[in-house]
Parts: sequence; structure tokens; C-alpha cells
Amino acid sequence: MRDAVNIEGIAGFQQLAGQHVAVSDWLTITQQRIDTFADATDDHQWIHVDAERCARESPYGATVAHGFLTLSLLPAMLQSALAMSGIRMAINYGLNKVRFPAPVPVNSRLRVRLDMLSVDDLPEGAQVNWAVTMEREGDSKPVCVAEFLMRCYP
Repeated sequence: MRDAVNIEGIAGFQQLAGQHVAVSDWLTITQQRIDTFADATDDHQWIHVDAERCARESPYGATVAHGFLTLSLLPAMLQSALAMSGIRMAINYGLNKVRFPAPVPVNSRLRVRLDMLSVDDLPEGAQVNWAVTMEREGDSKPVCVAEFLMRCYP
């Protein structure tokens, strides 16, 4: 487990604007995680849950994670990469330009690279715009890229 980057208050975010900030720990995408996500979202498409059919028919030879599953892991990855002090509350505000350029076969290990694009003042806090690049171990093509908007309140 790597050491989380500590960001101290809104001023700490402002000092990091325009910089690469952190890389998360690796997270393994198990079939159990994929199946649980399929149950939670009612998305049981065979490419996610039918290992036998995937072995026969899928170009990946195995089940693959849902794109939205990879995206939903962003908060957990942020938590492993960042520690925020002097912030009472941080909320997910939204996403821009989300893409899933490559598949995530079962048992892949993923991590996210976090670059801070900008910090905009709000009346009672700040909005932080992150460039997130989720990568799969052993592959040069990212599995998810997005701009992630976080609102922080001291």
C-alpha cells in the first residue's frame, strides 16, 4: 500500500492545480465483484457473467468488467491515493468526457492516475476538476479516462 498524498484544505488543492498529484493502489477485479455489480444494476449481459460462453465466443476469452463498474471504483481508488485534512465534506459532483478505451478482463489489476486540472472557488468551498486515467496492469492503453468533478467544503 502506497502512502496517500495529503492535501491540506482548499489552499492545498489550489497549490496542486495543473499538476500530477497521485497514483492509487492496485485493485483486483474478481468475478465476484463483476457478478455483484451485475446484480446491483440488473446488467447480466453474458460478456460479464458467463465464463463458459466467453471462453467460446468472446474475443477476450474471459468475462470482462462493466465499464460503469470500473468507473464506480473511482472513489475507492481516490481514497487509497489521497488524504484530505481540513475538508469537512467532499462530494462527487459529476463527470465529463468519460470513455472506456479498453476492456477489463476478469482478474485484472487496475489503478488510477490523478492529475488536477483546475480548482474553482465556490461560495462555501471549491470545485476540483481531476483528469483521471485508469490503467490495467500490463497494458499501455487505459481502461477508463474521464474528468471527475469533486466539490470540497472546509
